[in-house]
Amino acid sequence: MSSIESAHSNQTGSSSSAGFSKAPLARTVASTQSEMTEIVLPNDTNTLGNLLGGRLMHFIDLTGAMAAYRHARTNVVTAAMDHIDFISPVHLGDLVTLRSSVNRAFSTSMEVGVKVWAENPRTGTMLHVASAYLVFVAIDNEGHRVRVPEATPQTPDEQRRYEGALRRREHRAAESDRRKAAQLATRAEEAAALES
Repeated sequence: MSSIESAHSNQTGSSSSAGFSKAPLARTVASTQSEMTEIVLPNDTNTLGNLLGGRLMHFIDLTGAMAAYRHARTNVVTAAMDHIDFISPVHLGDLVTLRSSVNRAFSTSMEVGVKVWAENPRTGTMLHVASAYLVFVAIDNEGHRVRVPEATPQTPDEQRRYEGALRRREHRAAESDRRKAAQLATRAEEAAALES
């Protein structure tokens, strides 16, 4: 392999001598950015004429999946939506714009941040109405986890979200351990009650 081919292989993560292309070692956070806009229709609202929380969560999941898919370039599945803030109601007829990007990639998972704005189409007023963090896992066609490229932050805001993603991951792991311990304790209590 020539030095040019070798340099290209190192930049893209591909190897022409292997006869196949691998995912790059890293992608920028900006390359994962995704946006979706929806109009709030009567079928999307509750009896007060506000967007249903579950419908907004569906929009958030879709927009988050777009960013994760752009980063992983393979199938992704939602593993967690561990934090969501509903800041303000969204009304019938509003335009809802969702923006997402991968905050950080781990070995096979990615944390994606999603921000949601509502625009009153008559006045042009835009309000930040919701934010969420989701975790997606990359899988192949057989459902096995696959490695993902690193996410490279380039701006101070991307760096802040990148660092925050690690703290949130550690918190998720601690919370998972706490829930498992509580379940084991409950099972032990139930087993003891059955024996007595």
